[in-house]
Amino acid sequence: MGIFISVEGIEGCGKTTQIKLLSSYFEKRKLPCRVTREPGGTRVGEEIRRIFLHSDNREIIPLTELLLVTASRVQHVNEIIIPALDRNRIVVCDRFFDATVAYQGYAGGIPLSLIYRCHELFLNSIKPDLTILFNCSVEAGLERSRNRNKKMGIEKQEGRFEEKTLKFHEKVRRGYMDIAEKEQGRFRIIDAEKSIESIHDELCLIITEKLKEKGYAV
Repeated sequence: MGIFISVEGIEGCGKTTQIKLLSSYFEKRKLPCRVTREPGGTRVGEEIRRIFLHSDNREIIPLTELLLVTASRVQHVNEIIIPALDRNRIVVCDRFFDATVAYQGYAGGIPLSLIYRCHELFLNSIKPDLTILFNCSVEAGLERSRNRNKKMGIEKQEGRFEEKTLKFHEKVRRGYMDIAEKEQGRFRIIDAEKSIESIHDELCLIITEKLKEKGYAV
């Protein structure tokens, strides 16, 4: 089996930038890696992502979000993640189940028991071997995210959550920290307000430790 790594955090925490740098880190060391994302990762999942994140779909309620993202995840796990792990690849996923707990549970108000039950029923409670949580202030993250979307011209296509209130995003952040506190063995928290280079260096140290633990030569 390979290694399953998820990367989590609020909007604008720098996940995408660090995942790109991490991909280069693996490539230089000739380590087999599959980078993917949620919602998305498959053709079906990307169609769900388009609905899930488009700012025209403001009327989507948290329960619908849960069902959409679970459907995307079922396809993703079975089509991409499990086959890659079976081929001894390192899978790096931009968001996974913890995002659902933080966004639809802590911030959206869906009972956590229902979210965990869905994960158990449809996904056999699969969890990453390691989860990296990038932690930054809500104000800093939202400013980054909104500026990025504007620069890339995707404010409508992927901006639905950026339109939510500061209170909502504070709940997401507190949710992530609570999950990390409960699962300290799986989580590593990185200060996402440091320089890109410092964050990358810290991330590589964490990843290298996990690779050695799993028997990879690095």
